[in-house]
Parts: sequence; structure tokens; C-alpha cells
Amino acid sequence: EVQLVESGGGLVQPGGSLRLSCAASGFTFRSYGLSWVRQAPGKGPEWVSTINSNGASTYYFDSVKGRFTVSRDNAKTTLYLQMNSLRPENTAKYYCTTDLFDGVTGSDNPYWGQGTQVAVSA
Repeated sequence: EVQLVESGGGLVQPGGSLRLSCAASGFTFRSYGLSWVRQAPGKGPEWVSTINSNGASTYYFDSVKGRFTVSRDNAKTTLYLQMNSLRPENTAKYYCTTDLFDGVTGSDNPYWGQGTQVAVSA
């Protein structure tokens, strides 16, 4: 069974930092890229960052570039998101996601964790 379990969210003041983690299991972690996606109250999902399978390539939404850093530890099958200089507009539920290839159907299936809440407020 594929599992993605996020942790590390919480309440932080503007300018503060948080480190999110996503513990993965049930698939060959080192073979897949992973992403962070967030959803603010009343809004649709918004892509935040992606990292490729070996961690050599990373991609960021413009508004988080230079403040957020995505990384992964393939030995620990864990994805991270270091978030610095947090702003109130970063308040959202943050999800880790991946698309896994289904050899039977020949298609990619999306998987999401349950999310971790980040609140940035004074």
C-alpha cells in the first residue's frame, strides 16, 4: 500500500521557519520524482515544488524561490521542504504528491498524503 505521511506543520510568526517532512512507503521511492502542493482555505491546489528521483533537479513556484528548499533522502524514503522567511500568504495545508506508473493499465496514478497544516500569523 502506498503511503505518504506529512508532518512538521504548525503555527509560526511571519519571518519564521518550518521544515516539513513526508515519509513514504509502499513504492520504490528512489525511482520517482515528488512534489509539494498546497491548498489555502477557499482556494484550489497550488503547486509549490518538485524534485526529481535522485534529487539533482529541483523546481519551485516563483513566489517561494529563494525561501523554500526541497530535498529528499532516498535511504530514509523521506521528502523534505525547508521553508524560511514565511509569510501569511504561505498559510495552507501542504501535501506531498507523486505519480506512480501502473504497469497493468499503462498509466500514471497520482497519490497524495493527508497533508500538514501550516499557519503563518503574528
